[in-house]
Amino acid sequence: MWTGSTNWTGDSWTREENVIITVDSPELATRYTTDFEQLWTRRDVQHSGKVDTSPVLVSDTSVRPWFCPGRGDQTAHRIAKAIGTATRRVRIASPVLSSAPILATLAQAVTDGKVDVAGVVDLTQVLEVLRQWNADGNASWKEPLLRTVLGRAPFSGKHSTPYAPGSVHDYMHAKVTVADDVVFLGSFNLSHSGELNAENVLEIADAGLAERMATFVDAVRGKYPPVQL
Repeated sequence: MWTGSTNWTGDSWTREENVIITVDSPELATRYTTDFEQLWTRRDVQHSGKVDTSPVLVSDTSVRPWFCPGRGDQTAHRIAKAIGTATRRVRIASPVLSSAPILATLAQAVTDGKVDVAGVVDLTQVLEVLRQWNADGNASWKEPLLRTVLGRAPFSGKHSTPYAPGSVHDYMHAKVTVADDVVFLGSFNLSHSGELNAENVLEIADAGLAERMATFVDAVRGKYPPVQL
C-alpha cells in the first residue's frame, strides 16, 4: 500500500513539498481497505476511520496505522505524547499547527529547551489560521502557544500563493513528525480540522527512516526564511 500527503494534481507533484511512503504489508493493506470501504459505502466522513490501530510488524519494524476522524483524537494525542517524551530531537513539517494537544506539548518542549525542536510550516496558511482565531474568540487561546512554538524554536515558513479559484497550489504540504526514532507520516495535518477529516497516519519505529525524514525536514526548512509573526 501507498500513502502520504500528495494529492493527485499536477501542482502537488511539481510545486509542493510532499512525502510518500510505500509499504509491502497485506495486513496494513487490509486496514486501509477497511477505512476506504467505510468511506465508500457510507459516504459519511464523520463515521469513518474506526479501524484497528494495533501495530503490525513489517520486516521487523513496528508500523501502526491511525485513521481519522474515528481515531482523530487518539492520533493527535499519540503524536503529542511522542513529542513530549522525546529526549533528543523533534522535527516537524506541517502546513499549520493548530491541534491543541500537539501545540500545547510543543510549546512546553520549546520552553523547556531540553530537546532539539525545529520544523517548517506554510506561513501563508499559518497567517490565515491566526486571522480565523482572532475572528473566533473560542480559539484565540491557542495564539500564545503558536507564537511560543514558532518564536522560540527554529521554524521556517513558506510564503505560498494564497488559495483562490484557478490559482496555483504551491503549498508546503509535507506532513511528517519525527520524535527521536519514531516517524509519523501520512495525510494528517497537525490541525484540529485534521482530527475531523478523513485522514491517515503511519507511526513507524525505525531509526533509519527517522534520520532520513529529519534530514528531509531540515532540507525543506533550509529553503525558506525563519517564521516571523
